Amino acid sequence: MKTLAIEVFTCRSDNYGVLLHDPESGLTASIDAPEEGPIVAAAERRGWTITHILTTHHHMDHVEANLALKQRYGCEIVGPANEAVAIPGLDRAVADGDEFLFGQHPVRVIETPGHTAGHICYSFTEDKLLFAADTLFALGCGRLFERSAADMWHSIQKLAVLPDETAIYFGHEYTQSNARFAISIDPDNEALQRRVRQIDDLRAAGRFTIPTMMGLEKETNPFLRVSDPAIRRHLVMEGASNEDVFAEIRKRKDNFK
Repeated sequence: MKTLAIEVFTCRSDNYGVLLHDPESGLTASIDAPEEGPIVAAAERRGWTITHILTTHHHMDHVEANLALKQRYGCEIVGPANEAVAIPGLDRAVADGDEFLFGQHPVRVIETPGHTAGHICYSFTEDKLLFAADTLFALGCGRLFERSAADMWHSIQKLAVLPDETAIYFGHEYTQSNARFAISIDPDNEALQRRVRQIDDLRAAGRFTIPTMMGLEKETNPFLRVSDPAIRRHLVMEGASNEDVFAEIRKRKDNFK
């Protein structure tokens, strides 16, 4: 199989748009559909025709362009079965553990409730790609709107078992803010200290922080490091459960300035 081509660009105020192209089959998927104009421009820039939209959840900043792109390209819209009624133009509903092919590239659906009740991620298993949208960010995780912290903790654990070499594409450019928060509760983490400096340099140069790597997140993302003794000491939660530590970190992030 030929390597999938990926085009990343910005949409709206801080969304990432992502196009995924299979050069063998000619298929092109938009990961979510935040805004029609930038998505169409990216496709035209690469000479690609959008054949699929892989929807992760129902929030408007991820589905706003579904119908416009479907009208323009006749593309198939795939999305979460547990949010099917809220996904504009949905053609195929998928649930946790479902598998399908994008060309000859296997895709596995991972349901990750937390940010929304039916949020899903798409794992391109052989390509070691994860499209995590608003479940897992560089140095962060999504806000909890429709499910509990315990639900999100279990969802993130389903992603954390993926290989360290997995490239993670996320939905928003929140990385500098996430980095400031991460260092506030994990100040002695040298890998995190280095990463904060690298992120500041990237953003100062106008460059993206996407994708991140699963192995790097395990070293530096506090939401994946709730069992770390240093973080627990900092939170004065040495004897707490992983779920409770995760919930406390999420609460602190919600109130972080």
